[in-house]
Amino acid sequence: MEEALLEALDVGMKLGASLVEARGEKTVKTRITVKDGRIEVAREGFESGIGVRVLAKGAWGYASTSNVDSTSAGRAAEEAFKLASSIGEEIRSPVRLAEVKPERVKLRWGVKVHPSKVPIEEKASLTLGLNRSLLEADGRIRSCTVEYLDLSSLQYVYTSEGARVLQEKVYVWLRVTLSAYEAGVYATASEEAGASLGFEYFEEARIEALKRRLVDRVKGQLEAVAAKGGAYPAVLGPSVVGVFAHESLGHMAEADLALSGSILLDQAGRQVASNHVTIYDDGGLEGSFGYSPYDDEGVRARRVAILEQGRVTGFLHNRETAGRLEAEPTGNARAENFRYTPIVRMRNTFMAPGDHSLEELFEPVRFGYYLKALRGGQTNMDGTFQVGVQEAYEIVKGEVGRPVRNLSIAGNTLETLMEVEAVGRDFELWPGRCGKGQTAFISDGGPTIRVRSLRIGGRD
Repeated sequence: MEEALLEALDVGMKLGASLVEARGEKTVKTRITVKDGRIEVAREGFESGIGVRVLAKGAWGYASTSNVDSTSAGRAAEEAFKLASSIGEEIRSPVRLAEVKPERVKLRWGVKVHPSKVPIEEKASLTLGLNRSLLEADGRIRSCTVEYLDLSSLQYVYTSEGARVLQEKVYVWLRVTLSAYEAGVYATASEEAGASLGFEYFEEARIEALKRRLVDRVKGQLEAVAAKGGAYPAVLGPSVVGVFAHESLGHMAEADLALSGSILLDQAGRQVASNHVTIYDDGGLEGSFGYSPYDDEGVRARRVAILEQGRVTGFLHNRETAGRLEAEPTGNARAENFRYTPIVRMRNTFMAPGDHSLEELFEPVRFGYYLKALRGGQTNMDGTFQVGVQEAYEIVKGEVGRPVRNLSIAGNTLETLMEVEAVGRDFELWPGRCGKGQTAFISDGGPTIRVRSLRIGGRD
């Protein structure tokens, strides 16, 4: 692999490129899907390849190959150079890259039980056992799907500037989806579990806790009351805060999207949220699903404060956006695999904890809602959002009350962040996968918070 990468660098530079970047990968992957007690998918696979990105005449060119020999790598460099050169003839704004120190590092992530060493039969047993136990947990549960994934990848990032970054990345992941039905009421619940750890992550206590949360969630929906439409005080749990931070704010802080028209770029340095709100993106949280100590440009990750006490203080950059905005690269360039060119992506995006206890968050609310888990929805680059909620409860006189179903929330991100009046001292990170033309493993989270007013959709 190393000889092939060096050949790509050599060919690209001899052709006249100003920068050549070669990424090589060797990946082992297992996928298992179990639905309603039956294994639908059980597959192991291996793939390898090289992606070459060339900067020439102020433009990027990219080519990839699934062959990892020197001849194929050199051809990929030639194709990337030709593409960059043809684009460079027409480009109006040449690419300008921020300077970085070329990193030379070999890093293996902390793993106790490497998933490639675990027989597929053991992985299938875990997945099938979880599926069956959930189907048996309550007679009203009609369907259950469990998806399992593990992925280990040896990745090389070599650049003509002298970077030599070798990482072994390891991920394990589960997603469970339940549906239940009773007396004309249909309920669903889903949750993901994942980490940049080995198979040891799926310890019995974690699996049992996942099962309890999902069963309690669908049971609660079946027995829930309808929400009252209107503006109410609300307490948001860590997973809701995390999704909100990621979907409604984090994407606006990705510098490529910010440069394309996100409302956040024009607010740099301004107060856009309550002074209780500080939001970070950090690739250095070892064990998290968004762990990314070095990005796919070979840049060391650093923590980025997107908001500090409500003020816009930072954006997420690759080398190109950092060059355009005269900023420091943040290590946010990520690619799904060698077939894709790196783009700006989040890693672990979260709100910083405060100093309130959970009791102090609920106590002042005479009537409102406690939102624990979101279902999905739509967020826009102008800051507006509309999101469904899969687990929610009434708050009555400072106490958590009846479960509520068919609840949604809507509003404007920055207006909602201005309404944050108290932040808890608890903290949780939740795994997820983010789509932006490519899939990236991420985490988001934070503490429990209270907002003064949130628009609730339900019956009027």
